[in-house]
Amino acid sequence: MNILGEPIDIIEITGTIFGIIGVWLVVKKNILNFPVGIVNVSMYALLFFRSKLYADASLQIVYIVLLIYGWIQWNRKEEAVFHAVQTSVRLWMILLLIFVCSTFIIGAAFRSYTDASLPYFDSMLTSASLIAQWMIAKRKIENWLVWIAADVLYVGMYIYKHLYFTSLLYFIFIFLAIAGWREWKKVLVRHE
Repeated sequence: MNILGEPIDIIEITGTIFGIIGVWLVVKKNILNFPVGIVNVSMYALLFFRSKLYADASLQIVYIVLLIYGWIQWNRKEEAVFHAVQTSVRLWMILLLIFVCSTFIIGAAFRSYTDASLPYFDSMLTSASLIAQWMIAKRKIENWLVWIAADVLYVGMYIYKHLYFTSLLYFIFIFLAIAGWREWKKVLVRHE
């Protein structure tokens, strides 16, 4: 079956549906976001590998580990009430350094050793996404700002790669990230 001349991929549709549900659950601070997210990223690992977006495919595998880590972090009994926290300037500097280094290292590896499509751009978005996902596990409110920036760029990349449902998913993610920012601000614990 086709939509607008493009074939419909059941893996992409399944990943899209679970992605929307998963991020909505994160916005609502619901721990079920983690198992739903694992289904989402498993579908996208397959899709991105087939599309030669190897950094994104690898990212999905790492997401599984980060989702399990986040699940454990959010499930701690002493943190029964959800509170978001701000990221310190020092941590921002560390994350920026990690972002720049990982973008170039991953991009160079995929450019040199694979037939990856858009190796540096894909690696940049992969690096930002890993940082944002780690920030979710640590309940850092600024994760939503990182996601907004990454999602805007992902929309363009997926249109370029003819992954239209995925592009739509990331377009929806932009609005979910804005909602997440607003929702988490309500439970922000400020450290003065």
